[in-house]
Amino acid sequence: MSSKAPNYTSTQNACKLCSPLGASLVYKGIKGCIPLIHGSQGCSTYIRRYMISHFREPLDIASTNFHEAAAVMGGAENMKVALDNLIRQYNPEAIGIATTCLSETIGDDINLLVKKYSSSRTEQSLPTLLHCSTPSYSGTHMNGYRLAVLSILKQVCAQSQKEIKLESTGSRKKIGIFPALISPADLRFIKSLVESFSMDAVLVPDYSDTLDGPTWDEYTNMPPGGTSIDEINSLSKADACLELGNPLDNRLSASLYMEEQFGVKAYQQRLPIGIEATDRLIHTLSEISGKKTPASLNQERGRLTDAYIDAHKVCFDKRVLLFGDEELALGLTSFLTEIGAKPVLIATGAVSPLFRETVGSISDMSPDTLIEDEMDFVKMLEMARDLKPDIILGSSKGYYLSRELQIPLVRAGFPIHDRFGGQRLEHLGYHGTLALFDRFVNTLLESKQETEPVGYTYFG
Repeated sequence: MSSKAPNYTSTQNACKLCSPLGASLVYKGIKGCIPLIHGSQGCSTYIRRYMISHFREPLDIASTNFHEAAAVMGGAENMKVALDNLIRQYNPEAIGIATTCLSETIGDDINLLVKKYSSSRTEQSLPTLLHCSTPSYSGTHMNGYRLAVLSILKQVCAQSQKEIKLESTGSRKKIGIFPALISPADLRFIKSLVESFSMDAVLVPDYSDTLDGPTWDEYTNMPPGGTSIDEINSLSKADACLELGNPLDNRLSASLYMEEQFGVKAYQQRLPIGIEATDRLIHTLSEISGKKTPASLNQERGRLTDAYIDAHKVCFDKRVLLFGDEELALGLTSFLTEIGAKPVLIATGAVSPLFRETVGSISDMSPDTLIEDEMDFVKMLEMARDLKPDIILGSSKGYYLSRELQIPLVRAGFPIHDRFGGQRLEHLGYHGTLALFDRFVNTLLESKQETEPVGYTYFG
């Protein structure tokens, strides 16, 4: 090894979660689907732990339960047993299988295992078996999330429908929505927004009910909600597909796949956080539907603009450390530049060669802002000590930074496990941005109150 080679430091306190977690979240957004992790029991336990603490809902994540023999000889038999047990106990409409580092390292071919299982059970009616290759060493939870969405479309949308076009009948238009990892509250907002333009939305995934539903009178192991397999299949004849928080790597793009395979017009844009990004989404929906923007949305926009003006003195030039998934970080960066805050470090745990270029292209970005991919929280802390941010914006995992730096954390994204209501946090649209803006401004005001030497009886 060359003496000039840089010293390698292992990742410490990673700014990311595992790939099969992202896939499992997608599968929970499919109607009647239960996720199955092809690997050790510890992997499914890890995923349940993060998802339950964020969504506060009972959650089953099945496992093929690798043991020593399976780790050496392969997990084909474990897969058969697991699928038989799930079908018998849950009677699901679909099973979503995600691989782990262990099963991928020993060379289990998930596609072949599923085919062999299906061919050995021809005498019975099987649920739809979805599968995705998601070893964590090849990406983050967002890679698993995007790969699962793409694999579902490839496995469900019938190739024979490629040339079928819907004739204009004057009926409501149908639009496929492929959102990034957002809260159930934001998913409900997206559906409501599309409905305001008199269109039907098919979301892949849609966990707005399965992971944030009402209290049950009786326990059910398969919560209602989610997008059905038939609805997904119908997207090959949709009027358009819209990707919100489009992946920087087009190979993971669900909308581009639908356009290439079925001729469904693809629209891509970053998450609608802030006025500019929401304006762009409203314009896109107006273009697809051929309808004018509802007056109620203009009212919401006006209230958000007024709030920006009212609180400008509080947030102007405040130094912000921002971290998160690539798509969320892009949306939040656009929001921060709108309100006059100054991001000093924008970080993601993903290995993303295009991240710096894409973030740097956002309007009003300061050339002094540090933009970093493949980051962990130890590296962030080292950089932050010199950058001296006033506030942190990111998930609960940023509490480590907040505690060490003695500055406040505004929680956004996933996971939110040290506060209540993470599944109901709003980020998107004029209304969601206003809710985020209120949290941001009030956190700054609270921090100022706590550090002032005088306890003012009136503060504003």
